[in-house]
Amino acid sequence: QVQLVESGGGSVQAGGSLRLSCAASGRTFSTYDKGWFRQAPGKAREFVAAISWNGRTTYYTDSVKGRFTISRDNAKNTVYLQMNSLKPEDTADYYCAAGQNGPRASRDLYAYWGQGTQVTVSS
Repeated sequence: QVQLVESGGGSVQAGGSLRLSCAASGRTFSTYDKGWFRQAPGKAREFVAAISWNGRTTYYTDSVKGRFTISRDNAKNTVYLQMNSLKPEDTADYYCAAGQNGPRASRDLYAYWGQGTQVTVSS
């Protein structure tokens, strides 16, 4: 069983940065791939980034490549999403997810989800 708690959300102006954290409980944290997803008001939840259990493979949606970086520290049971050059269209609730099917974009491949943290980017 894995429980996930996100933090680090907030309000920022366009061009600014935020770092999201996702703290996990459970002894098997290091064996799970991790993903970040986001959901804007009135829209479906979409994939943002993913990282393999060992941190060697990362995967990003095109709209955040070069701006966002996913990383993990298994010793701290935490995965991060560094978000730079934020844009108003990045405004959404951001969710952390854990699964064991590889660092993939499909929501269905993740078994565990956090409650989300809100990110608001103003122009």
